[in-house]
Amino acid sequence: MAFDPFADEPRKILSGHQIGQDLSLLSIDELDERVEVLEREIARLKEERAGKENSRAAASAFFKLGQD
Repeated sequence: MAFDPFADEPRKILSGHQIGQDLSLLSIDELDERVEVLEREIARLKEERAGKENSRAAASAFFKLGQD
């Protein structure tokens, strides 16, 4: 049996997700957790974008009223 010098070293757990990082060492549960986190972040980004679009539309409509 070969000696593994890294067998007792704890696996590094990264906080958060980095785009493009190596996923090969993550378990299925860890992958599922990251998918959930990223889906929540996508929803948050879309909500913020929609709010900004609404603000832009309201400002555009307001300033167009005075241009007649």
